[in-house]
Amino acid sequence: MTDTIATLDELEACVGTPALGTRMKVIDRLDAGAVRWIAVAPVAFVGVVGAGGPAVTVAGGAPGFALVGGESRLTFKRADMDEAIGAVGQGSSALFLVPGTTESLRVNGRVVAADDETLTIAADECFLHCGKALIRSGFWAAPVDDGPGEADAFVNASRFLALVTADAEGHADVSPKGDPAGSLVRLEEGVATLAERPGNKLAFGYRNMIASPAVAAVAVVPGSTRVAIVTGKARLTTDEAVRNAFVVEGRAPILATMIGEAAPVIRESAALKRAALWPAKSEVAAIDPAAVLVGHVKLNKERGLAAMAIREGISQSTVAKGLDAAYQHTLY
Repeated sequence: MTDTIATLDELEACVGTPALGTRMKVIDRLDAGAVRWIAVAPVAFVGVVGAGGPAVTVAGGAPGFALVGGESRLTFKRADMDEAIGAVGQGSSALFLVPGTTESLRVNGRVVAADDETLTIAADECFLHCGKALIRSGFWAAPVDDGPGEADAFVNASRFLALVTADAEGHADVSPKGDPAGSLVRLEEGVATLAERPGNKLAFGYRNMIASPAVAAVAVVPGSTRVAIVTGKARLTTDEAVRNAFVVEGRAPILATMIGEAAPVIRESAALKRAALWPAKSEVAAIDPAAVLVGHVKLNKERGLAAMAIREGISQSTVAKGLDAAYQHTLY
């Protein structure tokens, strides 16, 4: 009996399956709520999947630095990206953060145009990610902090991480991870071990790692404009000793991701400097995550009476209460 999660059946036995309402928050376009989110976001973590596996970078600037065209086109200027990653045909994923807002917007698709000036993605999947990672990391409450100067120590001090995974067909996905320093990721002898806390059970990243173990991650010490890039090959483990090393509030993570052949590199992030996330501004963008989630559920194309009932019965107040309850009672 191995402690490695190697099949989808083993994964579902461990983390469960998402409820219909959770699945229905995923849509196949950039709706008005997503467009508004991108318009007020000063930073995004961008991942692509090429022949060599996933790559990740930070993009950022003034709010609205990323350009939306219609319901499916998302364009980044190369000047706004730390690294000029991405080529036509590659799977791509972007995670947009809005200052003071714990939820994040994930946009997946494929690169349809790439040159020295711009990178354009055709979006075919969009959804709002819950705010647990940013809450656990204290992302928006961080003081200005350079973080450790040595790469391994920087990774171990990180409290937020954007992890890029890929499925067997090369579709990319960027997942946010967050925890207090020392409880998120630990790098020892070339292996980066990452705590996996309870989530929405969509488990896109987990499924991807089973199909294709190559991953890339950007580790962030909130308050710092430096980042650490980590690449390697990942596996999911339920090993009790590994999980118990990451206990927070008396609870061990349900899984751990172990990234082998990890060799982190620290980089100055011009994108984070332009985004000027820290110290946090007193005024935040007027955007309502509950309203965005409601809009997505109503646009979802799931069929059946149960899906129809969810679309008809959902409201901003019930969604907002549900998010608050989840953040109070199921962070760990």
